[in-house]
Amino acid sequence: MFKNNLISEFLTEKDLEDISITIRDIEKNTSGEIRVCLKRKRGYLEKEFSPREIALKEFTGLNMHQTKDRTGVLFFVLFDENKFEIIADEGINSKISEDVWSLISEDIRKHFRDKKYCEGIKKILMKIGEYLISEFPAKKENVNELPDDVIIKP
Repeated sequence: MFKNNLISEFLTEKDLEDISITIRDIEKNTSGEIRVCLKRKRGYLEKEFSPREIALKEFTGLNMHQTKDRTGVLFFVLFDENKFEIIADEGINSKISEDVWSLISEDIRKHFRDKKYCEGIKKILMKIGEYLISEFPAKKENVNELPDDVIIKP
């Protein structure tokens, strides 16, 4: 499924599939949309940008800002720098503060230090999902607006 896995030393094919399934399971219970974008390292033209700026570019490039209720959340990872970002659209940020994202992020740092990437990513997705399900429960017609697959960027 994940041909040319450029991050295979961090996540296996099974790990990537498990992460996609986690996203799909969460989204059954929320109108929020979650995407995971993974990069091994910065591109040559990204050297001057912060991880947050790179994540914002990916958020826009994945059209996450075009969901009906502006309820997209991106979890972005730069593996070689052991950095990650959570980017949420304005619909989400109107109900969930930046402090919540910071609190959620604390736990994953330990997982990444211990090189338990899949476990850490799934755990942070579940925590994000708890907030999305609470604040943005699934609607009667719960349309999946964005794919649930994991994006691996060169």
